[in-house]
Amino acid sequence: MPVFIASLNSGSNGNCYYVGNEREAVLIDAGISCRETERRMARLGLSLQKVKAIFISHEHSDHIRGLGVLARKYNIPVYATHSTAGYCGDLPPGLCIGLNAYTPVSIGSLQVSAFPKHHDAVDPHSFLVTDGDIRIGVFTDIGAPCEHLIKHFNQCHAAFLEANYDEAMLEGGRYPYHLKKRIRGGKGHLSNRQALQLFIDHKPHYMSHLLLAHLSKDNNDPELALQLFVQHAGNTHVSVASRYNESEVFTIYPAGAPIAQQVALNQITGQFQFAL
Repeated sequence: MPVFIASLNSGSNGNCYYVGNEREAVLIDAGISCRETERRMARLGLSLQKVKAIFISHEHSDHIRGLGVLARKYNIPVYATHSTAGYCGDLPPGLCIGLNAYTPVSIGSLQVSAFPKHHDAVDPHSFLVTDGDIRIGVFTDIGAPCEHLIKHFNQCHAAFLEANYDEAMLEGGRYPYHLKKRIRGGKGHLSNRQALQLFIDHKPHYMSHLLLAHLSKDNNDPELALQLFVQHAGNTHVSVASRYNESEVFTIYPAGAPIAQQVALNQITGQFQFAL
């Protein structure tokens, strides 16, 4: 059974990522409003009724802005570490569930595992979502690649990977020195160069999709980032997750699935519409 993924928004103005199968789904972060989440999922043919959990990577506002309203309205459990949960607003106790690194959480047939990352938050984590033989990574807000990131990226059939800034654009840009230092200081964000090196060195041969995520509005250019990766993509489809609208829904198959089946679906439909 394939897995369906989409970015509902990606950037400092809000982050929210969808991973699901035909029966259930999860959201990673809820950084856009409940109303906008509803609109974007509806446009994609995705059902919020199938969202069984929201996983929170860290407490920054662009990752939790819509969390309270969304969780309450649809009675969706929220998984966050104890430290992060303290910053997630006044959620009913029954909706907030503790999250521990390296301990998988079962959501139907989905298994969601969290692992620590380098970022200037109280207890930040990235996620690997597994369904059978399919593995999806959500890797954003990363100050530097670490052994945990490399290990999990190397397993992914598809991934959302931060490519936040172009180093020359950041250096020559309008940001004050302290903010530039924060972004590139090891607990801020991943540059195009760092993300590309991870991709070149550790991309598994079966990775079918990579979505470049959390691009800076001021210090990056989507076309620049895309072209850097396309040169090294091979059979991996690379796209940019927008800070202004939702991506299409991508269908992810396990390694070894019939290529003809994958190509036919991708070429014929272009943008997937599913009642999921």
